[in-house]
Amino acid sequence: MPDSQSPGSLFPIPDETVTNPLVAAGIARGVMRLFADLDYAALQEFPLRVKRRADIVALNNAGEIIIVEIKSCRADFRADQKWPEYLDFCDRFFFAVSAQFPREILPGECGLIIADRHGGAIVRESAATPLNGNRRRAQILQIALTASQRLARVAGDLL
Repeated sequence: MPDSQSPGSLFPIPDETVTNPLVAAGIARGVMRLFADLDYAALQEFPLRVKRRADIVALNNAGEIIIVEIKSCRADFRADQKWPEYLDFCDRFFFAVSAQFPREILPGECGLIIADRHGGAIVRESAATPLNGNRRRAQILQIALTASQRLARVAGDLL
């Protein structure tokens, strides 16, 4: 039986230089499950007014907004440095990564979630930087409209 280090192995070691969409999808699923357990409503691929898309945005009953940026490997983190632009659109910001991700490369001031397709855990809280009232209202309205439009599309597909 081949060992885990050899090419063609049944259990290859993840390549840290190639972004794997299946890893990112599993992390996203786990983060969505985590937020559901924490009583947040969450959306994936949420459009921001700065012509960017947040991987996940979450909203709770108190109106707190969290944005999560998913990173599947070292190369994904190094290639995508847009995340500071997201900070103006949330109260708290987290990176979400797999357990194998090299955490030492992530900025220490950001929150950290470790997740896989089965669930996730917050391992480092994010500092809270509350949005001003006007920005919060605009964000909550955009979240509600986006969720409503997506639901209408799904319902239309079912009819």
